[in-house]
Amino acid sequence: MSEDQNLLERRQAALGPGAPLFYDRPLHIVRGEGCWVWDAEGRRFLDAYNNVPHVGHCHPHVTEALCRQASLLNIHTRYLHEGIVDYAERLTATFPDGLERVMFCCTGTEANELALRIARAVSGHQGVLVSDFSYHGNSGGLAALTTGLPTPEPFAPFGRAVPVPNPFRWQAAGDAADLVAHHLALVDEAIASLDAAGYGVAAVLFDSIFSTEGLPNVPADYIRGVAERVRRAGGLYIADEVQPGFGRMGDALWGFEAADMVPDIVTLGKPMGNGHPIAAVVTRPELADAFARDALYFNTFAGNPVSAAVGRAVLDVIAGERLMERAADTGRHLQEGLGKLATADPRLGDVRGRGLFAAIEMVDRRGEPDAATARAVVNTMRDRGVLISRIGPDDNVLKIRPPLTFGQVEADLLVATLAEALAGTRASA
Repeated sequence: MSEDQNLLERRQAALGPGAPLFYDRPLHIVRGEGCWVWDAEGRRFLDAYNNVPHVGHCHPHVTEALCRQASLLNIHTRYLHEGIVDYAERLTATFPDGLERVMFCCTGTEANELALRIARAVSGHQGVLVSDFSYHGNSGGLAALTTGLPTPEPFAPFGRAVPVPNPFRWQAAGDAADLVAHHLALVDEAIASLDAAGYGVAAVLFDSIFSTEGLPNVPADYIRGVAERVRRAGGLYIADEVQPGFGRMGDALWGFEAADMVPDIVTLGKPMGNGHPIAAVVTRPELADAFARDALYFNTFAGNPVSAAVGRAVLDVIAGERLMERAADTGRHLQEGLGKLATADPRLGDVRGRGLFAAIEMVDRRGEPDAATARAVVNTMRDRGVLISRIGPDDNVLKIRPPLTFGQVEADLLVATLAEALAGTRASA
């Protein structure tokens, strides 16, 4: 039995066979640096998928900040600590005016749960709108609002799932305005349904780039229209920035900025600590204060001195290495390369994305979603040393989301490897 097979069997015995792993042949990685990882046999892989090591695997400035603070003090947040306050001030300074209060958490799940608690306390309502293929966390409350993954929890009676506009899949006659109007009418119906059921509307919770949904090019008019309707109904707009945030979009630090609309609450997670578990809710002071009048929010580990040191270091690197600008430049270069592949291969039905977040919709000869080819391409690229994944309601969208240290040389390698993988993958019937 190989070492990897033995490790896999030990994992299944300890964690259970349901603990998910990527790829048909799971990857046993032992080291990372920048946008590269190495497996147990010393083979190097280009990481074009993971946004947790946002500023690069094991960035020396981040790891040094973690070790330095851990050698001094780590404790909960019920004591004064300058590092925690400094990080809170620096983080909120990156947001538009009004979003000036931060509440620290440990995970994106915790952040989204807290955001919903705030929305319900402030609005006095219970109803929540989500997209019809989304994921915002794995708590019981969020599982009951999950539409993009299987869960044992039934969909909540206080939830309503609405389809978001996808111009690539829009089959009806009409232009972009018709697309938006059609989908906003569905939002109106969902709000009316929640009102009729006595739940009212507490919030809409959207990933600001709709990543689980497959990165559809959702028109900004739709986002603004949803926000207007939810606020008119007494609810709040929550932007989930766990995947698009911290400069990944290239044109802005936060994904929601493309819609020219300021959310009421923003939730943060994964890339915030470059692998260290830290998350946050950022909101308006009056909303946080209204919640605090009835609730004492305290989280033992959230915003501790080590987490704050790591968070500050991540902000240092994003600014000091101009990673948002790099995401814009590399993203444009990547989109050009992927666009050329799509011109030559009709199976790449649509190439889309912003900054260093790209999606490729795989289709068959009839233009229908092709999950089988998407899976084959992902696994072939893994075997050729490049890591990507797949997403979307039909599991047919290639997902490219590398650390921000990813540059044009790496983008060219990804495109070349994708071309090889496509050449070796038989088109679906």
